[in-house]
Formats: sequence, C-alpha cells, structure tokens
Amino acid sequence: MAEKRSHLNVTSTGGVKVVGFSDRKILDELCIAEIQEELTQLVDEADGIKLLLSFGLVDHLSSAALGVLITLNKQVKERKGRLKLSDISPQIYEVFKITRLNKLFDIHDTTEQALAHF
Repeated sequence: MAEKRSHLNVTSTGGVKVVGFSDRKILDELCIAEIQEELTQLVDEADGIKLLLSFGLVDHLSSAALGVLITLNKQVKERKGRLKLSDISPQIYEVFKITRLNKLFDIHDTTEQALAHF
C-alpha cells in the first residue's frame, strides 16, 4: 500500500497553528479531499483554534479548493476559533476578489502580519 503523504506542513507559533501547503497546484479531487480531511482533523483537535493558512508555495487553486476553505471557515467559527490566510499570490488573490471571498476571509500579505493580528 502506498504511503499517505501529507499535503500540509503544520507548525505552532505562539498558540497559532500555521499551515503551509506542500503542493504548488491544489487542483485534483483526491488532493483536495485529503487536504480537507487534514484541516478538519486540526480544527477538531481543539475548540478555539487559531489557524493560519499560508499559501506561499501555491500557484494554482481550483474552485473545489475554495469550497474547502469556505467549509473550513464555517467549522472554525462553529468551534469559536479564528482563521486567517496569508501569502496569497496575486493571481490567486484575483480569484478571491472575483468570488468576493476576500470579504469572507481575513487575508494578510505575510505570515508575520497575520500572526500579529491574532
């Protein structure tokens, strides 16, 4: 059986779980489903989670991946947590603007900026 490879790199900084993505392209269904599963597990670990998703390595994001982010945002809010996004490339940010998701999410230019706003 193939070893399951994590799509996320999770570190903790000052009580905030910082999640980086290992994939440049978050496009295929299996990859997105696995990312959703990993993120849901993180949120389920503790109420009041402070979660920062850093998109530093990501070049492409599918609409299904955006759906995962919307679901994640809802899960975090239900558990009294906080979610922020950072390091989004201009082309991906454009998608957030077109879909008006830039209004839904708390987006920062850098990980450092986002951490300072928790």
